Amino acid sequence: MPIYNKLVRDKIPEIIRSSGKDLNCITLGEESYISELKRKLQEEVEEYTRAADDTEGVEELADILEVVYALALMHKVLPEDVEKVRAKKAEERGGFKDRIFLIEVTE
Repeated sequence: MPIYNKLVRDKIPEIIRSSGKDLNCITLGEESYISELKRKLQEEVEEYTRAADDTEGVEELADILEVVYALALMHKVLPEDVEKVRAKKAEERGGFKDRIFLIEVTE
């Protein structure tokens, strides 16, 4: 029997049970949940960097967003609040669409 020891999406236990398999899972406390969300974010970013094509890349970006939204709620803000902060920073400092790669700054 495979051992996963990782945070999974809410409907995964139901999906596993509906396939006729048994499983063992627990509900995490707040501290463990935040820690596992951070670990899940790293996992999803790594999966994104290994994506073979645009379709797979977009799937992984969606997974990253799902984790970011969960983390936002743990910080007691809504995903829309994170978007407002992102938009403000983009207005003040720009985004990344111009592909600027800074080499060095001299005094």
